[in-house]
Amino acid sequence: MSNYDELISRVKELSVIESIGGLLAWDQETFMPPKGAQLRSESLAYLSKTAHSALINPEMGSLLDSLENANLTDIESANVREIQRSYDKATKLPISLVEEMARHKSHALQIWQKARAENDFTHFAPALEKNLDLACQAAEHYGYKENIYDAMLDIYEQGMTVSQLDLLFAGLRKEIVPLVKAIGESTSKPDLTFLTSNSFSEEGQRDFSLRVSQAIGFDFEGGRMDTSTHPFCSGAGPDDVRFTTRYDESFPFGCLYGVMHETGHGLYEQGLSREHEGTPLGKAVSLGVHESQSRLWENVVGRSKEFWNHWLSDFCEVFPDVGDLDLDTIHRAVNNVEPSLIRVEADEATYNLHIMIRYEVEKALVNGDVKVNDLPQFWNSQMENYLGITPPDDAQGVLQDIHWSMGAFGYFPTYTLGNLYASQLWEATLRDIPDMPSLISRGETQPLLDWMRTNVHIHGSRWEPDDLILHATGEKPSSDAFIRYLKQKFQYLYNLS
Repeated sequence: MSNYDELISRVKELSVIESIGGLLAWDQETFMPPKGAQLRSESLAYLSKTAHSALINPEMGSLLDSLENANLTDIESANVREIQRSYDKATKLPISLVEEMARHKSHALQIWQKARAENDFTHFAPALEKNLDLACQAAEHYGYKENIYDAMLDIYEQGMTVSQLDLLFAGLRKEIVPLVKAIGESTSKPDLTFLTSNSFSEEGQRDFSLRVSQAIGFDFEGGRMDTSTHPFCSGAGPDDVRFTTRYDESFPFGCLYGVMHETGHGLYEQGLSREHEGTPLGKAVSLGVHESQSRLWENVVGRSKEFWNHWLSDFCEVFPDVGDLDLDTIHRAVNNVEPSLIRVEADEATYNLHIMIRYEVEKALVNGDVKVNDLPQFWNSQMENYLGITPPDDAQGVLQDIHWSMGAFGYFPTYTLGNLYASQLWEATLRDIPDMPSLISRGETQPLLDWMRTNVHIHGSRWEPDDLILHATGEKPSSDAFIRYLKQKFQYLYNLS
């Protein structure tokens, strides 16, 4: 066996350990009984320690050293590059810290679920404070040049920094805020009567969203849908992909677009290379790219007039009480723009403002500019600053997202990056398949999925995120396509000049 083959064999074994952890984490958020929390935290801590120990094994380092100047193919070089990156990061962390982080994340998740259900931030605050401390310890071990938050951002989107995001968000805010203001002043408002005057059963929402998910390509022979406090997607490989949703009988689109979002993640996972399963070439390149797939299907496709041209009859069949609902009414309703409390239910125009709020909150929290106990007040002040509204309680405010219970500081900005990538990928798709909107109007989404499979999914981590977008679209990542998309869409919907 060559040194490269041995390296890949070790990495595939490591991937199996990680997949077991992923399934345990999925079960923890879906079917695990409450009393299982303590044992589950110990199990996840053990798996994290085992995986970390396997990755930092000196023999892994020796194998990587032996391949530094080896004559490798492009595919082999990409695998070695990404394994080296993981090895370098992992060797900076003490095993004891890795184990403690995994154990506490599992514990904190259970506390957050209870705190959110009971609208009690004080119950979650000590667990959050410890998660923050552990994340900061890890960041110090990783190292950074300018801001400790940079080390956290890099975990989810390699190379991303505060200085880059400050510039990006400032530019987006300059474009988005006037657009939202103009929409708010428009006299052309959607008719939401069919929503406010009807109830939408959980059974009906599940039926309709499952139809959509399957129709756009999710393979339920290799995946499943369940319910959880916060929707997410995970799994153990392209043939075992699991996602969740939640239901609100007064608002069916929360479920539908949650399912389409998570289906987008699932399609990416199911489209990864089985030939390279267990290696970096068989794994998604970054969370920003991952979010591009979820936001593409949720918004660019799911909130389009073409999508509803095909699906309106099914919607009316499942929910007959809506009566003779016309295409224009539902299209405008699902694109209703108004400041809202909940990020995952926010419209496309205001969504990135929600991300900016979380970005500013995390920066302040990580850098010690705001204390955990003062977080609700700071969160509410940012909501007022960016969206002009104040949450009535913490469950709809600072407690609404799962991410901090998982210690995932630095994750939120990837949602905005996903929006930017999605618009760029959509423009590239239209260049190759000009009649794609007409195909969507007939319910024919397979060509879009095929394009994503060919240009994004199958490559895994062959290239770094910026290079993947460049290869797929012919252009470096930027916000230009996203701004064009937003303005064109909402100027039409709200009769803006």
